[in-house]
Amino acid sequence: MSNSTSKGTALVTGASRGIGAVYADRLAKRGYDLILVARSEAPLKALTASLASASGRHITAIVADLNDTIDLANVETKLREDSSITMLVNNAGIGAVVPLLNGDIEKMEEMIALNSIALTRLTYAAAPAFVKRGMGTIINISSVVGISPETLNGVYGATKAYVLAFTHSLQHELADKGIRVQAVLPGATATDMWEIAGLPWQKLPPSIVMPVEDMVDAALVGLDQGELVTIPSLHDGDEWTRFEAARRAISQRFGNSVPASRYRIQARRSA
Repeated sequence: MSNSTSKGTALVTGASRGIGAVYADRLAKRGYDLILVARSEAPLKALTASLASASGRHITAIVADLNDTIDLANVETKLREDSSITMLVNNAGIGAVVPLLNGDIEKMEEMIALNSIALTRLTYAAAPAFVKRGMGTIINISSVVGISPETLNGVYGATKAYVLAFTHSLQHELADKGIRVQAVLPGATATDMWEIAGLPWQKLPPSIVMPVEDMVDAALVGLDQGELVTIPSLHDGDEWTRFEAARRAISQRFGNSVPASRYRIQARRSA
């Protein structure tokens, strides 16, 4: 493929395999140069070489553990200082399926740090630079468990709910500044995250597991269509529209100086 005019550089975290690797492939084909970030050096460098050869794009690798303070700071600096970066794909994350009573709190803390804190710090590094240039795209990979926390491990669901809420806030603050924001909520996807979490996806019902290529392709169509929230596995998009409309409507009714009558304290206040 010839090296046509670049759309800028997309920085993709968790890029050595799974969802991140497919994003890297698809974005290179869309004309982006790439900065691929992952902690697994061998597969990351192999992917970098393969994509550079196949696409003709300028592709570099940053070997970094985003739970390491120094490594994370290096990626933050790259996002702040490299004016070619026009897209951030916050994909790096880990999952869990173990119930709370069987869980390891240290591993839960590591998951919070990667899924929520690292994502936040990278976004805080990228967003001001994007705003200064009047353009940029931030894609945050959340999960359907962000709105269905009973499905898997509760801490995992909570980190993904954070990503969804954070993305809503980013849209509220940045949309009028030329920044595109998207939260992607995959359902069960055929990646090794499941095996790492202790439940290989091959043991799930085949009818609920989506190929990773299909998930990413759908997510990018959602981005093209201007969706703030993209749920590739939800077939009836109107269900999300109604859900979101109800959420926004109820949020307008939270501000009251008196508790609701069901709590029966008005009599005490007036006595």
